[in-house]
Amino acid sequence: MKNKFVAKRYWKDHTTPMGAVDQRSKLYTNVIDLSLGDPDLNTDEGIIKAAFQDAMDGHTHYTDFRGDPELRQEICHYYRDEFRALVDDSEVMVTASACLGMYLVLEAVLDPGDEVVLPAPYFTPYYQQVQMAGGVPVELETYEEENFQIDVKRLEESINERTRAIIVNSPRNPTGAVYSEETLQVIADIAIKRDLLIIADEVNGALVFNGKFQSMMTIGDIRDRLVVINTFSKDYIMTGWRVGNIIAPRDIIQICQQINENLVFTAPSISQRAAIYALRNRKDILPATFDKYKERVFYAAERINQISWMSVVEPQGTFHLFINIKKSGLSSEKASEMILDQAKVLTIPGNSFGRCGEGYLRIACTVGKSKLKEAFDRIEKIQI
Repeated sequence: MKNKFVAKRYWKDHTTPMGAVDQRSKLYTNVIDLSLGDPDLNTDEGIIKAAFQDAMDGHTHYTDFRGDPELRQEICHYYRDEFRALVDDSEVMVTASACLGMYLVLEAVLDPGDEVVLPAPYFTPYYQQVQMAGGVPVELETYEEENFQIDVKRLEESINERTRAIIVNSPRNPTGAVYSEETLQVIADIAIKRDLLIIADEVNGALVFNGKFQSMMTIGDIRDRLVVINTFSKDYIMTGWRVGNIIAPRDIIQICQQINENLVFTAPSISQRAAIYALRNRKDILPATFDKYKERVFYAAERINQISWMSVVEPQGTFHLFINIKKSGLSSEKASEMILDQAKVLTIPGNSFGRCGEGYLRIACTVGKSKLKEAFDRIEKIQI
């Protein structure tokens, strides 16, 4: 976009394959949208009612700069109860979404030219967030035949004297892979050895289908170099509330707070009250959500593996599936366009998530089983 009033750094077209296919979808009606991670489910009624009552009781003002003290306390209790990890209040900051939390952290820790290792396929915003903070994103490719785990040799080779941090996302968006304890320990060991910061994106922690989620908070002696990003959007179906949090060493939290004061000041007060209720009642709220997502994801995986030119590994976590379409002979973008044009189903090309995402499509199982059935009934009729 070459406009004299637009900064020259934004003149280059940054349209992503994700953005392009979304624009194309507007040409059609009756599209089944499996693209973005915003489910058809609504926030738990108890959360809504509690937040509404708190708003009526006067919680409609700015909160403390690091977030509502009650919510910070509940976050500390959560990590203590779930992971036996002691978190001090000074290490907690509430943010207006996990995406903002990630940007605040990157802005706080990167000097111009510092490199950040991104295990790919990666959550799409990471790449430009690193660049916006003055850093250089470095893709670390992972592969389906290795269960999308991190290869130690390739990780070592991606690190140099300018490497500042590695972003660790588990359960992973877009692949749904869950890092093994061995992988997490290797990352920790290398971070200590090479003096790196670990930024752990754990926003899908409640959606692990086999076994219990393992937070980086439970791994080794890395708390002095560990940042954990979380959100209420996914686990608690609170996408529109825009509330997340950062756990980090006190010095990093202080800088994040200073930056945030010049951006949004504080996260929405009413959303923070909703988050308090969500955490306090998580054992009642989360199981039903988990069961719905698990049913959808495993149903979709079964249907995918019945289509001759598609395949997907057994789901491990998240409500995303990363579909291998290499047998089609089409690129990710062409396959996504074909499915939209012929079946009116919206998917995201795998190369939106890094180079090694080529040959894949990502879907989000954010619609009910009947809608998923209709989507795959349509896709099955496509002739390759």
